[in-house]
Amino acid sequence: MVEADIYKRIPASRRMLAGLVLALSNFMVVLDLTIANVSVPHIAGNLGISADQGTWVITSYAVAEAICVPLTGWLAQRFGAVRIFIVAMAGFGLFSLLCGLSPTLGMLVACRIGQGVCGAPLMPMSQTLMLRVFEPEKRGRAMGLWAMTTLLGPAFGPILGGYISDNWSWHWIFFINLPVCALCVFAALALLRPIETERAQVPIDGVGLFLLIFWIGCLQVMLDIGRDHDWFDAPEIVALAICAGLGFLVFIIWELTEEHPVVDLRIFRHRGFSFGVAGLALCFGGYFASIVVIPQWLQTSLGYPAVDAGLVTAFTSVFALVMSQVAARLLGKVDARIMVSCAMLWLALMALWRATWTSGADFWTLAMPQLVQGFALPFFFIPLTTITLSAVEPNETASAAGLQNFLRTMATAVATSLVLTVWGDGQRVARSELASKLNPDDVQRMLANSGVSYEQGRLLISNMVEQEAIALAVDHTFMLTAIILVVSAIVIWFSPKPKGPVDTSAAH
Repeated sequence: MVEADIYKRIPASRRMLAGLVLALSNFMVVLDLTIANVSVPHIAGNLGISADQGTWVITSYAVAEAICVPLTGWLAQRFGAVRIFIVAMAGFGLFSLLCGLSPTLGMLVACRIGQGVCGAPLMPMSQTLMLRVFEPEKRGRAMGLWAMTTLLGPAFGPILGGYISDNWSWHWIFFINLPVCALCVFAALALLRPIETERAQVPIDGVGLFLLIFWIGCLQVMLDIGRDHDWFDAPEIVALAICAGLGFLVFIIWELTEEHPVVDLRIFRHRGFSFGVAGLALCFGGYFASIVVIPQWLQTSLGYPAVDAGLVTAFTSVFALVMSQVAARLLGKVDARIMVSCAMLWLALMALWRATWTSGADFWTLAMPQLVQGFALPFFFIPLTTITLSAVEPNETASAAGLQNFLRTMATAVATSLVLTVWGDGQRVARSELASKLNPDDVQRMLANSGVSYEQGRLLISNMVEQEAIALAVDHTFMLTAIILVVSAIVIWFSPKPKGPVDTSAAH
């Protein structure tokens, strides 16, 4: 809970400025989750790596952020929310600089991990401090501003990343963070120190943290490199799978018996929370699949510049911003489960719409499902918080919110790896099927009659088959995500109907 008069420590003339700084910091962190998506082909080409390896830039950031989110509460209690915010912001700027200067994939991934570690506290801390800056009657409007930046970040990320990659260099998608970080650090030092939270000597679950890092690290490395090593035919993949499985089991046992666990797994005893976050993870993973696949397909196969690929991806947020106010007004008047399940089914319909795409699709054919999809997003994100947090005890709200954010971020990383594997396997299957039905001799004879040489004909046929195989694999991928989204819509009904108002001030 927020002290009733804590806001009085900041002069009224400075509160709006402090709120804007906090909203800007949240916008930057959310932006960085998607800004690199459309830049992956540029990064891969510049560093001399495959596009699959380039996606480590996305997953490394997401995994590091997910692991560190559960530590946010302990860090704030131990060192103070304002102090952690300032240090994390400075660290985020430092690692952004190092990301932009990285000459190799190894250094870039390591620095993205550093970005994720520093970025993890910024989103929840900005929300916590936002509530301390404003008087009670203005906190709802302040959280609306904060939520708006959460929606705008994914919208501007692909557009900004695409423009920078096409017109400047991929390095600048990280360099642009530096002035924002500097502004936020100096503004926080000048404005936020009066509302610092109280500090206390709180124990840390070191063993649980180690186990968390161990099993998630093994799992994510296995998912990222598995497709390049023929999965379980490679001994290193088998070893990683065993380590991830054993580490996960030991982690569960330890956390359930630890007095001060790093992740409070006891919260899963609440049916509403368990099925709510299960639906969240499934739906967010299915939703994020389009954010990963579409930009790469448009750039690597259809020849789209990065900025156009970013525009197609970002259209989702146009109607999401408009409908967010409608969703907020309906909350409490309509069963939250109806809102969430209808939104999930709407997202599934959009996935089915994408499953009809062909390699000859024009810009608006690609953009329309993204645009229409935006209607559903606020009805998924906003009510789902009510479903999950209303199911837990009031003293468990902060832990439940942190665990929910952890699972959402992990779903992003896992979905990125899995969707690329499904897409890659689909390409190989489609290529084999197309080649088996193609009569190359007849095609080459027709091409030769048109003046095309034998070698040119072979290359032309190969490129056509490859392009169509990739398009068919995209359709197959979205068909599977549609199924996952329908399952998530069903899962949410295993949660009980939310009762009464929910204090979402701890949600992040």
